Amino acid sequence: MSLREDTFRRPDGSGGVYGVVDKPDYALVLALDGDRLAMVEQYRYPLGLRRWEFPQGTAPDRAEMPARDLAARELREETGLTAATWTYLGLLDVAPGLSSQRGRAFLATDLTEGRPDREDTEADMRFAWVTRSAFEERARAGEITDAQTLAAYTLLVLRSA
Repeated sequence: MSLREDTFRRPDGSGGVYGVVDKPDYALVLALDGDRLAMVEQYRYPLGLRRWEFPQGTAPDRAEMPARDLAARELREETGLTAATWTYLGLLDVAPGLSSQRGRAFLATDLTEGRPDREDTEADMRFAWVTRSAFEERARAGEITDAQTLAAYTLLVLRSA
């Protein structure tokens, strides 16, 4: 991750400064087994809270990995699941007003369970299956707040519509 300040010229000719966070792109996995969604809960240091979200991530040593391969690795690491069928759902911009990071969301189906292979930073992570109706109730109640998770679920709903 790097932080930079760019000076730029607006269309009206005035100048400005823009702070930008550069991070490697990530992959997010919406793993679906019938009516159940695979979710993980982990502590998010910037918020000081534990949050439920879909498996997702990247790392500097994986920056050049194809997005689908990264998605499969994240799913296996965080949940122990592997998928026989992968469907690309869409592109997600994390925070385009301050970060260059982009994510690719995938639907994973035809799942096989296994053991997670979590990184040290994920040692306290929990995995659970959540029904779609429970997911929607928890999102409405403000219990699921991860923007990428909510956006990926929206892509799933739009795909089904």
